[in-house]
Amino acid sequence: MSALSNRRFLKMHGAGNAIVVLDLRGTDIRVRPEEARAIAGDPHSAFDQLMVMHDPATPGTDAFLRIYNTDGSESGACGNGTRCVAFAMFDDPAMARPAESGRLTLETKAGLVEVRRVADRSFTVDMGQPRLAWDEIPLRDPFPDTRRIELQIGPIDDPILHSPAALSMGNPHAIFFVERDPDTYDLARIGPMLENHPIFPERANISVAQVTGREAIKLRVWERGAGLTLACGTAACATVVAASRLRMIGRGATVSLPGGDLVIEWRADDHVLMTGPVFLEGEGSFAPELFGPAS
Repeated sequence: MSALSNRRFLKMHGAGNAIVVLDLRGTDIRVRPEEARAIAGDPHSAFDQLMVMHDPATPGTDAFLRIYNTDGSESGACGNGTRCVAFAMFDDPAMARPAESGRLTLETKAGLVEVRRVADRSFTVDMGQPRLAWDEIPLRDPFPDTRRIELQIGPIDDPILHSPAALSMGNPHAIFFVERDPDTYDLARIGPMLENHPIFPERANISVAQVTGREAIKLRVWERGAGLTLACGTAACATVVAASRLRMIGRGATVSLPGGDLVIEWRADDHVLMTGPVFLEGEGSFAPELFGPAS
């Protein structure tokens, strides 16, 4: 029997991004890729990201997070999921740990993440500093300027998309800025091709963005390892940074995704802050038959 059998989880979403929160603190259990895929494939626990809490690895932090995509791969960061974890750690009776300050420090593969409660179900996440150098993103080719890189899809003389910005927010992003509504692009078809393009050694999140005002962006995202999604917090952060670098906006904007709005600020100290809501849909436990025979 899988060690995850009968384990309780929370089903949540942040701006439409489906999140499952699992608490494995106090155990040495690790989620295997095939287990993550099984959880994603079950209608009761389907997710865009699975957020798993482990005991802190670094003194002074509140938990170590492992983040799984629907294909079982791990991600370095998920802002919408991190807000959901913060809600669980503050408010869920079984998962809560007292935190008088209204702040948490969580650790991920991408580094430390600070979370602050700003309202009953709204949190600000310090997503850290963007990584802008080609080998930090990473890209296959040594582009000296990642504000625009040489990549296009479609006919060479009339490409569908071209010249994306590239950067990392703990995971790789490519952002195509367009003049018409992002909904008019077939991202479900284009996304997989670009996600797996050889120029991205670790694959990439693919975004189509339209700047609609000095502090407003409309965004659609094909998420690495998850597919077409209603929201992606790191993509919203990456898009604001990219648009600011191109002088299309200032250093902040409201990013409108199909699942809702996120408020992003790229501070003068280079840290990117994301503020948005969380919603609790319910709870459940993993049925033993979900995982098949024990390995």
